[in-house]
Amino acid sequence: MVSSEQRRRQLAREKYERQMERRAEAASARKRRNTILGASLAVVVLAGGGTLFATGAFSSDDKDKSASAASSAQAAPTQADPTAAPTRKPVEGCATPAPGSPNNKQFKAEPAMSIDQGASYTMALDSNCGKVTIALDAAKAPHTVNSFNFLAGEQFFDHTKCHRLTTDGIFVLQCGDPTASGSGGPGYKFADENLTGATYPAGTVAMANSGAGTNGSQFFLVYKDTQLPPNYTPFGKITGGLDVVQKIAAAGTLEGSPDGHPMADVTFNSVTVSKG
Repeated sequence: MVSSEQRRRQLAREKYERQMERRAEAASARKRRNTILGASLAVVVLAGGGTLFATGAFSSDDKDKSASAASSAQAAPTQADPTAAPTRKPVEGCATPAPGSPNNKQFKAEPAMSIDQGASYTMALDSNCGKVTIALDAAKAPHTVNSFNFLAGEQFFDHTKCHRLTTDGIFVLQCGDPTASGSGGPGYKFADENLTGATYPAGTVAMANSGAGTNGSQFFLVYKDTQLPPNYTPFGKITGGLDVVQKIAAAGTLEGSPDGHPMADVTFNSVTVSKG
């Protein structure tokens, strides 16, 4: 006959096993979700050393990361619930986003060229954490600027969230996905531009992609000098509000890792592109 103490221990063991199962499932889901600067799984070794850049992960050494994770797990308090969802903490300077949700309009083809390639264009990202202004380079990246001009006019970016932040080796805030999953876009793709000699110093605004010629609506803001291969179309420069992006980065990620969702719930209340 099973004693009450034995039964209690059995139930506790079963609960622990269920928690471990859910934790493994959650980790697997996060790994699938974490598409960086695109959606493919190709890995590129950066020129700066052993850092790996991929649409799935950034890592200096996968073995070291695994060992570190195992060590952290062993050191964690036994009473902690491994299935508990990360808690978003308030970030100074970030307000509640304006009410609304992305329209997630989908389009069959890249829009026809409508911008003046010889003119100056400015994009304004009005977020709940502050305003960022960007000088767009219509001369060197006309198709990219034309696409942003079109999508902003369709209110495509309004109420979208910046879904990814990296804080180790690569310093970018990634935005422009109406689904906030890392795999959303406008329904069309267009070719790369302005890649010859491309570099990514602080203030650069460049396109995210999942390989050559796969640009859509996702882009990233570089808040600290970053070494990347010249595979991502630079199409603008932050002229105001770099400190806003740096403040978001300083708050870290929701997961507490160097690669994850921003702790700040960064949402664009509106995105506009203006000429002149």
